[in-house]
Amino acid sequence: MTAHDSDIVVVGAGIVGIATAYFLSTRHKRRVTILDPNAPMSMTSAASGENYRNWWPHRVMTRFTDRSIDLMEEIARESDNRLHMTRRGYALATRRANIDALIEQLNQGYGTEGAASIRIHEKGKGGAYVPAVDADWQRAPAGVDVLRDPATIRAAFPGFDPTVSTILHIRRAGDISGQQMGQFMLERIRAGGGRLVTARLHGVARDKGFVLELRDGAGTRSMRADQLVNAAGPYLAEVAAMLGEKLPVTTLWQQKIAFEDREAAIPRRTPFAIDLDGQTIAWTDEERAVLAETPSTAWLTKPMPGGIHCRPDGGDAGRWIKLGWAYNRTPGPVQKEPPLDPQFPDTVLRGASRLNPSLKAYIGRLPRQHTHYGGYYTMTRENWPLIGPMATPGAFVAGALSGFGTMSACATGELCAGWIGGGGLPDYAGSLSPARQNDAALMESLTAAQDKGVL
Repeated sequence: MTAHDSDIVVVGAGIVGIATAYFLSTRHKRRVTILDPNAPMSMTSAASGENYRNWWPHRVMTRFTDRSIDLMEEIARESDNRLHMTRRGYALATRRANIDALIEQLNQGYGTEGAASIRIHEKGKGGAYVPAVDADWQRAPAGVDVLRDPATIRAAFPGFDPTVSTILHIRRAGDISGQQMGQFMLERIRAGGGRLVTARLHGVARDKGFVLELRDGAGTRSMRADQLVNAAGPYLAEVAAMLGEKLPVTTLWQQKIAFEDREAAIPRRTPFAIDLDGQTIAWTDEERAVLAETPSTAWLTKPMPGGIHCRPDGGDAGRWIKLGWAYNRTPGPVQKEPPLDPQFPDTVLRGASRLNPSLKAYIGRLPRQHTHYGGYYTMTRENWPLIGPMATPGAFVAGALSGFGTMSACATGELCAGWIGGGGLPDYAGSLSPARQNDAALMESLTAAQDKGVL
């Protein structure tokens, strides 16, 4: 064994760990080992919705994700768009008569410098709106179009529930192939001398750096490293505990479905659509009675949160669609094989059919060729990430990215690598680091915020 097996060990081969190793290797020329017992991108990263957006109800998070999109665009240009980046935007739909709170969130997120890019199209004045016909990210407009004109909404989104009165069309938003982005990064990491080690981290000791106890099929061995990055996704708290630390995170299991849209219910050019409004699912009287009989399902008969989403999957020539609804609010332990709720496909389908009534054609007859899957949302109370130095000298964290890991992986990797390798950091770096827990005023404002950007 050499004195040090690696300059830096990144624990976790999800998209965030890979992105951190990528920037350490390419920007800072550091020798990096990525450690994970599973194949790269095979756990939560494999269940990503693979969407991205630059809208958040806080300026810091908007700037952070804007930076991540900048970096993804660099990769798209360098790789001839190997990551299949598209940009038709996010269409956030609501039936609310008063949207003052939504406009205020837009202003908070984009700041004074972004106010000019918020275009409000009132009734009879929707002519300047440009629909998302073209998916090319290089030609797509920026900013936000707030559609209040019924005729414009009906023309641009003919399949939406006719009671929708406002659509916030976030234009710097779309989707990518997270798997392709991860593979691109891994190739660059290996070209820079980095490596991937398939083993489970069982313990960490301090001895002029870190001594990692690893376990795999061959038994137990150790590895030394000067520095350690905790990018363990849903195992973030577990790795922190090996260092004698506690991170302020919880983990929730969220589910999605994907299926072949044989009925052509969702037009292929539809942007990623989100119903912002809460709802009570329109079960039949008989279904409602059956659900109400059992405590584990009775809650499905009560008001549900907004945030249900739907998008075409596979590009304009594809035939599949994805539905998701992050309605679980109960944290739980991380399981290797989390139980899939057999009720979820029917629940999300019924919920999504409120915004897209054409989906009702699948209620009770979901195609046999469908996929039901899920991933973990590891998050802080305020739903901001943890990126930067941990209390243990030489240890860093890159995680707590709940449902926005793929879209923010590049900015997370760049920022964590900046903390380690030195050089300039953005002025919001401290606010995204674990040190913000010591800023009482900031934490009070973040935890008190009604909308924390959970979609």
